[in-house]
This record gives sequence, C-alpha cells and structure tokens, in this order.
Amino acid sequence: MSDVNRNRAATLTPPNGVTAPPNDTPSPDEAPSAGPGDAVASREGLLARLGIPHPLRWGFLGVLVFMTGDGIESNFIAPHIAGALGAGGTDSAAMVIGIYGVAVLVASYFAGVLSELWGPRRVMTIGAALWVVFQITFLAALPTGSVGLIALTYFLRGLGFPLFAFSFLCWVNHTVARERNATAVGWFYVVFTGGLPTLGSLIAIGSIPAFGGGATGETWSMALSLLFVVAGWAFVRFGVHERTGLGRIAPREHSAARVIASGIEVCITRPKVLLAVVIRLVNTAPEFGMFVIMPAIIGTELGWGQSKWLTMTVIVYAGNIVFNAFFGALGDRIGWIRTVKWFGIAASAVGLLAWWYVPHLVPAGSEWGFWLATAAGTVFGIMLAGFTPMGAIVPAFAGEERRGAAMAMYATAAGGATFLGNAVVSAVLPWGGPGGVVWTFVVLYALAFTVLCFLKVPREAEASGH
Repeated sequence: MSDVNRNRAATLTPPNGVTAPPNDTPSPDEAPSAGPGDAVASREGLLARLGIPHPLRWGFLGVLVFMTGDGIESNFIAPHIAGALGAGGTDSAAMVIGIYGVAVLVASYFAGVLSELWGPRRVMTIGAALWVVFQITFLAALPTGSVGLIALTYFLRGLGFPLFAFSFLCWVNHTVARERNATAVGWFYVVFTGGLPTLGSLIAIGSIPAFGGGATGETWSMALSLLFVVAGWAFVRFGVHERTGLGRIAPREHSAARVIASGIEVCITRPKVLLAVVIRLVNTAPEFGMFVIMPAIIGTELGWGQSKWLTMTVIVYAGNIVFNAFFGALGDRIGWIRTVKWFGIAASAVGLLAWWYVPHLVPAGSEWGFWLATAAGTVFGIMLAGFTPMGAIVPAFAGEERRGAAMAMYATAAGGATFLGNAVVSAVLPWGGPGGVVWTFVVLYALAFTVLCFLKVPREAEASGH
C-alpha cells in the first residue's frame, strides 16, 4: 500500500504517497505578528498533543453522533424483536441478531479494503445510506411478524455501521504517525464507545418513556436514531477535507481484486497478523454477549427494571470512554503488548467475572446493590479499554507496505466481535446458561493471553519505544 504514514510530523500525506507541501516556516530572525492564524495553530497544537489529527476533528465528532444513533437500540433490541415475533420469539430473535452479526463481520472487512480502493469518505457515505434505508425497512418489517423479512432487513442494516465507523478508523490510521498511533486509535474508541452503547443508551432512557413507553416507545426511539445517523454523516461529509481519505489510497498498479483480497493475503504471508486479529476478535466479544444476556438478568430476574439496566450500561461504558485515550497513550509509553496483556486481557477477565457475580451476591432489587453491581461492571468497562493498542499492533506486524490490508483485517476483527459475542451466546446459553456464557468468554480471554505471550512487536516498532 502507499506509504502515507512515513516521516510525518505536522504535515499530512494525501493519497498515493504524494507529500503535501509544508507550510512556510519563518526563520528564527523573523518575528511574525500575532493574528488569527496563531489561534488556529494553537488549537491544532492542542489537538495534536491530545492525539487527535486536527484535519479529522469533525470526523471524530461525526462517528460519535452516528454511533449514538446506532446505539440507541443496543440494550433493548433483543427483547423488542422477540416481542414483535410473538410465541417462540426469543429463539428467533437470537437467530436474527446472529445473522446481523454476520453482516457486521462481512462489512467490517470491506470497510478496510474498499477504503483503499475508493477512499474512506466515499465508503462512509455508502455505509450511512445503507443504514438509513434499511433501518426504515426494518421498522416497517417489525409489525408484520415475519421472521424472514425482519432478519433480511436487519441483516442489510448491519452492513451500515461498520462501513461508516471502520472506514474512518482506516482514515485515522493512514493519517497519524506511528509514534502516536495507539493514542489516535484510543480516541477513535472514545467516540465509538461513546455512542455505542453509552450515549445511545442514555438517550433511550429518556426517549422510551417520552414516546409512550413499552414497545411503542422503543419503536419511536429507533426511528429517532435516524436523525443522529444522518447528522453524524453530515459532520464527516461537509466537515472533513483531509486529502488522504478523499480518493484511492492503494497503489494505482494494484487491481481491484488484489486490493480486495489483500487482507486475506497478509494473514497468510504474515501469520502474526492473523494471531493479532484473533486477539482483537476476542476483545469486545463479551461486551456484545452481555448485551444479549444481561437485560433479562438485570431488568427482570434481579428486579431492577429496564431503566436501571440502561443506566448501568451508560455508567459501565462511560468508564470505557474515559480510559480509551488513557490506555492508548499508556501503550505508546510502556509498550503496546504489555498494556494489552495485563490491562486488556487479564484485568478484563476479572472485571467480567465481577460484573456477573456481584449482582447475584447483593439483594435483588436493592438500591445499594444496584450501585455496587454497577461499580463492578465499570471495572470491566474500564479494563476493556486496555485493548486499545491492538489498533497499532496489527498494522505493525504487517509492515508499512501492507498497512491498508492489515487495517482491513483489524476492522474485520473489531466488527467480528459482534458476531463472536452473539455466537457464544447462541451456542452456550441453551446448555450452560448465562453463567456458562460468561465463563466461556473468560476462557477465550485466557487463550488470547496465551497467544499474546508468543508475540513480539517488530524490531522497527521497538526502536520507537514500543
């Protein structure tokens, strides 16, 4: 792939590796007068120090708003679909959500490779259009009670958010210098998780009762999400003009077929990329699995209700938001693999067990028990951010020339976590119950920890302190 990330300091590199002309820099003897340009430079410097590329600032906001719309339904969609399907709806809803996970998996891969072919901004527009069109058709399909129609429309809508969000992640990765890579990826997950599920769930807390409560309130809340998705796309389309993402990034001599297959090729030729992708796949799988099993546990079985469950979700993942940028910066400082191994994997496993067992140990329905259970869940949410440096590790194993292909696989793993989380629930819940699901995720974390022990960041990345 084109070497868009080499020797970058304050300047950015447009598509095909053509370096943008640097700004004129005054000599030490010159004393430029203060003016509006100084304020702009100061803002750019602050954003750069925080790890956010200034030309992409509106893109980060756009992803936050878009994912807020996508996240409104995240913690009630399973029971909502089950209710729409009537008798036997629980099993059918699990199947529908499982199919949705397949769509997310497929679209996540294509977010990476199509960004190389067409440019991230165009792919983000396609993703937003798919989301809007098939959200409308999905809402229209729900009253029919047709499993096939509901599954088809929800599957097609599932193609939308990965094409939008993970194409922007590829844009970020092609824009940020390696030494700030993990920090920038951390900021991406701040806005991604800030929307899904955190702000989305927060909005659902107010919108469901405002629209009449129950299934009616949930339906209109999902309709409301259309406004957020369109607004998020508009921020990116009209606010971001950074040249790298506006056109083809892959070398012109590479055929479309070669670019599309590049993610698979890099996993074959660089096995460590595949191992790192597997670790990233395990990363947030428990998050999506808990979205399926916990609403009934917290809201119904333990008697806290839907509103409390949504409140718990907001708080748990608010902790994740705060610490995504922190663990990205920590990885740049103490080592990417060390950060993932001990904070991302080991501590997340402990936090997951705490989130499962503490609610069952406190009195069901008690106020103080709810807050203690929420605190336990927040430990999991915070430590989940320890996986942030994986966004830098995967392309580091691939090398600069295969950065785009590696990001395609990273995006596949990030989206594939939705599929894996739902798949574990579908496979284990019938015989192992919710507790068996949780322990299956802990075993997956243990396997990821073992695999990571055999991985070492490439020598050139070590030279940068990683």
